[in-house]
Amino acid sequence: MACDLTRSRTRNCKNSIGGNSKLFLYNSLEDAFTVVASEATSMNVALTEAYAYELEGDLNTLEEVIIGERQNGTRFNTQTLTISLKGMSAADAAEFNLLASSFSQGVIKDRNGNFLCLGLDDGMDWQITATTGGAKGDLSGYTIVGTATTAELAPTMDSATETAFLAVVV
Repeated sequence: MACDLTRSRTRNCKNSIGGNSKLFLYNSLEDAFTVVASEATSMNVALTEAYAYELEGDLNTLEEVIIGERQNGTRFNTQTLTISLKGMSAADAAEFNLLASSFSQGVIKDRNGNFLCLGLDDGMDWQITATTGGAKGDLSGYTIVGTATTAELAPTMDSATETAFLAVVV
């Protein structure tokens, strides 16, 4: 049966670190990546531009919750990406107005060097919060939340796909 388990998992060493270091956004593209067994193994040649956002600090998270629903016979994954970008500008506001209107997709690079593909099924919905904070130590900048529902957990890029993808970052 296609849903029977196929492998065990041993105890991992304490050699990974939480958090994310970079976000890449690109305009929604059907079949942006070919995914085989939860790994993005190639990139669609129509993907010609992606935009990089450097992430700093500990407020940049990705959470995925996959639910198998026995009653309905369905499975779906909700991806929630939350990032914090310090500083505000008219150029940022204009770009984030576009982002909120878009179905852009994303790739997040975690602090372990993994590239995870987000929103592949239908793109992502975006919530932008601009804040100047209340205290001198508060954030003056943007909190961006991207949400997507997909069929599976985010695929990880193989090294050749990472190289191809990084070549289109402008």
